[in-house]
Amino acid sequence: MPLVGVLTVSRAQYSSLVFFLFAGVVFFCAAAGTTSDLAPVTREMLCITEGDISGRAESTLSVNTPKMRAYVNGSTTPEAEVRFKYLGGTGRDVPLGSGEMRRQFGLKLLAEDACNLVYVMWRIEPESKVVVSIKSNRGQHTSQECGNRGYVNIKPRHTTAVPALRPAAMHTLHAAIKKEEMQVFVDGGMVWEGSLGPEVSYLHGPVGVRSDNARLEFMLWTHVLRDGFGAGLPSCGADTGE
Repeated sequence: MPLVGVLTVSRAQYSSLVFFLFAGVVFFCAAAGTTSDLAPVTREMLCITEGDISGRAESTLSVNTPKMRAYVNGSTTPEAEVRFKYLGGTGRDVPLGSGEMRRQFGLKLLAEDACNLVYVMWRIEPESKVVVSIKSNRGQHTSQECGNRGYVNIKPRHTTAVPALRPAAMHTLHAAIKKEEMQVFVDGGMVWEGSLGPEVSYLHGPVGVRSDNARLEFMLWTHVLRDGFGAGLPSCGADTGE
């Protein structure tokens, strides 16, 4: 008995349908900032240059110091994701080098040294927003040399608002650089897109994390390379903090 209501499509229609479904999957994965090719970073893989990071589990890390600075002590691609829970402020707030009081957490990319790197910071207080900055001081490599100089906030082509961070809320921050272009995702949606300019081509270094006056639990993900990228990193323990 013939089936009633069976939909038939031509080979051309079937090919078009498969193409659009595939394109949709690719677009969704890109927009979500997937970590399918990234691996978790453990505490042992980090060089902690300021403050402290503790680990309750193999790759679940926590921070409860006014200032924390760390980078992956190895070669990575300029892409990272941090899944974190903001737990409120630390017991004592410390101003930034500029004297400004700010609560924030974020990623470092192409972190060549204390004077030359890219920041993707989620500012928590006094205003919730994502800010992308380049700190560039060519010829200088230690915090004693460059201090708080060389910061430039990058104006995006496209940006959207981010949610205000509330204690115990889980969020994801994902950033990736390709040549001069950067994209930043929050909770799977793109919130920042733009060009970092030619200055970024001079930077070569791993990813890392930074926090100011924020208590957190987090997991860091990146793609660690065996060799090549970021060669010549300063040894952990040298003046590599900001």
